[in-house]
Amino acid sequence: MFVGSRQRMNIGKNNYYVDMVFYNKILKAYVLIDLKIGDMKAEYAGQMNQYLNYYNTEVNEVGDNAPIGIILCKGINNVEAEYALGGISNKVFASKYFTTYLINKFSLTKLTLF
Repeated sequence: MFVGSRQRMNIGKNNYYVDMVFYNKILKAYVLIDLKIGDMKAEYAGQMNQYLNYYNTEVNEVGDNAPIGIILCKGINNVEAEYALGGISNKVFASKYFTTYLINKFSLTKLTLF
């Protein structure tokens, strides 16, 4: 289930925002997705870990499982990601996204139906 986009978290005196939040009814867990326009950086793993700890402490209700974090980046170096994500007890995943291009509707020729 889609919970929302740009979900605010008030941590200490600062506000943080996670890009998208879903709730998986089968897993009984929140899924936090952070979209990054550049390549994977180590600080993204720490940021997502903070978000997951917040959700686990402040948002989860009795019966909910630990939240899951997904970081989608333009590019990812597997070795760097392994070191950045290694040892984090929360479930944090990083992956590369692919861009697709939609066909311009004006570039299609009209089809005549008989």
